[in-house]
Amino acid sequence: MQVIDRVDGFRKELDAARVAGRTVGLVPTMGYLHEGHASLIRRSAAECDVTAVTVFVNPLQFGAHEDLASYPRDLDRDVAIAEDAGAVLVFAPAVEEMYPGGPVLTSIHVAAVSEGMEGASRPGHFDGVATVVAKLFAIAGPCRAYFGEKDYQQLAVVRRMAADLSLPVDVFGCPIVREADGLAMSSRNVYLSPEQRAAATVLHRALEAGAAGLAHSTDLAHSTDLAHSSDVMAAVVASESLVHLDYAEVIETDHEYRLLIAARVGKTRLIDNLGVAKFFDAGSEASGSISTESRLRRDAD
Repeated sequence: MQVIDRVDGFRKELDAARVAGRTVGLVPTMGYLHEGHASLIRRSAAECDVTAVTVFVNPLQFGAHEDLASYPRDLDRDVAIAEDAGAVLVFAPAVEEMYPGGPVLTSIHVAAVSEGMEGASRPGHFDGVATVVAKLFAIAGPCRAYFGEKDYQQLAVVRRMAADLSLPVDVFGCPIVREADGLAMSSRNVYLSPEQRAAATVLHRALEAGAAGLAHSTDLAHSTDLAHSSDVMAAVVASESLVHLDYAEVIETDHEYRLLIAARVGKTRLIDNLGVAKFFDAGSEASGSISTESRLRRDAD
């Protein structure tokens, strides 16, 4: 295991690996790794000869009142988890190394796909994500990159950005990893008190309730079915007084409906999502879609 904090050093290691005929897997993270991250690293290690993990808390994707200063950090722990999962390189640069020369004057904006949901709730967030991921892709060079599906809209943004800019990176989405009670694993879960932690499981229950309605619907050709699923999710969340809903929406992809939810538990903002396979004829696809839906359909699959 090597821990590298300089751009040139990281680039040279991966270039040398490719010259030697080895394939490279990249797992970009903001650190404070958990089993969800470990699952990405294990998949990369299974599919690639060299797996590199990046650990960088990117200030560009945090809003003025978000948790940049308090975001959990533990590099030694991250390195141990990454190594145990099969990584051989960890790139952990300082902010000054990633963004030398003061304020960042170049920003990448992925239109349409970044609108609505997280894009509406966190203005500028996806510009920061797209900018840092493009930079990491440029530093790493040709590779396979692995992202978790928990950040579903982010995955769509990254895929579209990589395709639009013709970056030599194949982007793969990996399934959400959950705790035994259904809560999606997140670095932000550490902020939750025991009472809040118990209350947070309502997000997964809401997704399951919304999904059940879609799975048993006999007529998904009407937008009312999708709207009803959103209403069901919102009602479930409303039953938990410690959780305050941000949004509950349903989008359509070529092969499934994806239910997405975001809420605040105390001061902690959590997101989650769940897919429901289409069980009806291809000719009867639902036409009722929120404005983001058709855009994510092209970019999330």
